[in-house]
Amino acid sequence: MGHVQSDSCTTTEPPTFEALGTGAPAAADHIAAHIVPRSPLRSALFTSISSYRMADPIDSALDLLRRLNPKDVKKNVDHIVSLNPELEEDLLESVDIPLAAKKCSKTKRDFLCCDYNRDGDSWRSPWSNEFEPPIEDGVTPSERIRKMEIKANEAFDVYRELYYEGGISSVYLWDIDDGFAGCVLLKKAVNPTQRSSGSWDSIHVFDATDRARTAHYKLTSTVILSLGTDSEALGGLDLSGNMVRQVEADMAVEDDTSHVANIGKMVEDMELKMRNLLQEVYFGKAKDVVGDLRSIPPLSQANKDRATQREMISSMGR
Repeated sequence: MGHVQSDSCTTTEPPTFEALGTGAPAAADHIAAHIVPRSPLRSALFTSISSYRMADPIDSALDLLRRLNPKDVKKNVDHIVSLNPELEEDLLESVDIPLAAKKCSKTKRDFLCCDYNRDGDSWRSPWSNEFEPPIEDGVTPSERIRKMEIKANEAFDVYRELYYEGGISSVYLWDIDDGFAGCVLLKKAVNPTQRSSGSWDSIHVFDATDRARTAHYKLTSTVILSLGTDSEALGGLDLSGNMVRQVEADMAVEDDTSHVANIGKMVEDMELKMRNLLQEVYFGKAKDVVGDLRSIPPLSQANKDRATQREMISSMGR
């Protein structure tokens, strides 16, 4: 069964020449000049080549990633960056990839890595506020924002234990004009085996704008889900994809502790909605498709049951 890529419906257009490599336009020029000389199709081909040349490389890379298996998004991003290192920053800012974990050398606690706590090749730990590996002049939040960050990490650590019964959580905050912004990261994965694997990654990015006695919050939530199994009885199944949802709200604020409570409520509500949507819509649809394609009882038994049913209906009509 192929992968399930949620929340997007894409066509299967061919990738642009830029996506294929820098030598493709030159090769196309050679084809146009030598294979179809003086042909009515030549002008149309040149027009097509020109449009391909004008395509933005980052757009071509994102277009390519949308057509590949979302389960391998991290590997695919690494391959694209190896071909064009200049796209690394833009891709890491635009593409949600499964979260990686590192251990804080000071507190010995695991934390999650993303683009929001990255500075070069180092990542800031929410527990110690230090970078792993250590760097000089790393960007850290102000004293007020850091205090809120500590409270938020304590709160979501309890949330993680109650809802996920394991996994890793990390919260990062930073200063912006007229308020602050941050992200809440949650990850739960099962130990992969030869026959099964699975992971759930939640990425909640928000910004809070301070007002008189309220604050305006804008939350963008992404869930990356990957499930796989392979057995002799069921065969191979790969269910992978991501879902993005966004919400805005105005909520009352008394002090900085209110911000932590408000963000926690928004994240909790959003995760419940997305989890229910995945279970009822995506899993339900996959179950219907598999149920129509495969039947547990033998086909001969199913035909026999249908014949018995038809006989009963016909006898009732006499």
